[in-house]
Amino acid sequence: MKINPDFVSPCGLYCGVCAIHMAHRDNNEKLKERLVGLYKGGVPGKGTLENSQTLSTKDIHCQGCLSDDLFMHCGQCKIRDCTKAKGLTGCHQCDEFPCEHIDNFSMAIGKKVILRSVPYRQKFGTKKWVQDEEARYFCPECGNKVFRGVVRCNKCKTNLDLD
Repeated sequence: MKINPDFVSPCGLYCGVCAIHMAHRDNNEKLKERLVGLYKGGVPGKGTLENSQTLSTKDIHCQGCLSDDLFMHCGQCKIRDCTKAKGLTGCHQCDEFPCEHIDNFSMAIGKKVILRSVPYRQKFGTKKWVQDEEARYFCPECGNKVFRGVVRCNKCKTNLDLD
């Protein structure tokens, strides 16, 4: 398996299974609309990210956290900035993990995945972490490829808990 280096996020949220990336890649307007609703709805800090008030489907694009084409929230990520400032490729190399950036991460599923995946990457390395994140996000009933955070397969409607 060839690893796309732009998908190897510092925080542990592997970009290859990100809904933003997949909606953009597949030009899935319905998913883009749902994602806009997700980021605009709710209360900041409780599932909504700051600066989402003007978000539209045109903003739902990303080629990976380490690419030049970032989703707006990836571009303002404190974790990404922190690892860069420390000269690290990711939280898996940091002695302070988990830190305040993880503790204050605004998306509950994202925080849960970070707390699972960073120690896994520390223990098994980046290549195995990427392979296993890619393999994790398939519906066990029908084999449909799904994204991180999904609660139901969009093909067979099976309830999922993959994170």
